[in-house]
Amino acid sequence: MPVATIEWKGELPGAARLIDQTLLPGEVRYLELDRVEAMWEAIQVLRVRGAPAIGIAAGYGVVLGVQRFRGDDRAAFATEVARVAAYLRTSRPTAVNLFWALDRMERRAHADEGRSVADQQRGLLAEARAIEAEDRVMCRAIGRHGLALVRDGCVALTHCNAGGLATADYGTALAPFFAAHAAGRRFKVFADETRPLLQGARLTAWELQQAGIDVTLICDNMAAAAMREKKIDLVIVGADRIAANGDTANKIGTYGVAVLARHHNVPFYVAAPTSTFDRTLRDGTQIPIEERKSSEITHGFGRATAPDGVAVWNPAFDVTPRELIAGIITEHGLLERPDTRRIADHFATHTTPLDRHQGATA
Repeated sequence: MPVATIEWKGELPGAARLIDQTLLPGEVRYLELDRVEAMWEAIQVLRVRGAPAIGIAAGYGVVLGVQRFRGDDRAAFATEVARVAAYLRTSRPTAVNLFWALDRMERRAHADEGRSVADQQRGLLAEARAIEAEDRVMCRAIGRHGLALVRDGCVALTHCNAGGLATADYGTALAPFFAAHAAGRRFKVFADETRPLLQGARLTAWELQQAGIDVTLICDNMAAAAMREKKIDLVIVGADRIAANGDTANKIGTYGVAVLARHHNVPFYVAAPTSTFDRTLRDGTQIPIEERKSSEITHGFGRATAPDGVAVWNPAFDVTPRELIAGIITEHGLLERPDTRRIADHFATHTTPLDRHQGATA
């Protein structure tokens, strides 16, 4: 089992317990957050990260923000729920699961508005816990559907971290590897270090090593040589937002890996739950891309590595065009050669958390 990334402790009032990913792999420390401001900060500075985990954090963040509301003024409580959700929406812009979870929490509050405030608070906690529980089921399902891709003797490449630390369980991109390992298959994984914050080195390599999976860490600029010389068989990455046509936003550098994979005839797969699709966006040009502070590049982990005053461009994500994606592994199966029609058919065929809680969009 991967480490427990995020969970709720106690009833109401309670706290969200999460692992501080900024300290890994050197230190494993759990934080107990009992204020929404602390959850906002944890999301913004990447103490919790990965699209599904951010969604879970957002759900618990709403509970933190309203759990101390006193009295039974239901109109005032509804205003407070809206205020807390709007505040959490400002934490990070790209991962759609954040917004999906907040919309879902607000809908739960609206559905319960005729009940007492205390009952509404308990209902919100139940909804946030349901988001976490559903994520566990989705992770395992992604692992099962991706298992066929990880054959005995194969060598895979992954970028950034989309394992247990990014979700409530197996992860998304790493789920097929955990499932294959549990099935007794022998395979190797190359993990890009993923600059500038080294999520691949600090998190993915650590997770796979902890699980006993054969993992080799490489610098980002070694991926091309690894594909040519090590005969990599497939690439699996996660996603933070997927547009209606299949264009996919993921950690910066993913697009470059996809281009390299196409050149070397290596199939490139995305693993993501249906909650990561944003079918309100026609294509990847409409996905908002977060830009982070320059010090992450100029002073990586506190040490100056660039001249003072140099201009910096630091997008946290890039978009991989659907044409470079061999398939998207969801909790419902492998969606091959994604495009607008195939994605619409996928959603029409399956009843998903997105349809149940957000409503089908086009």
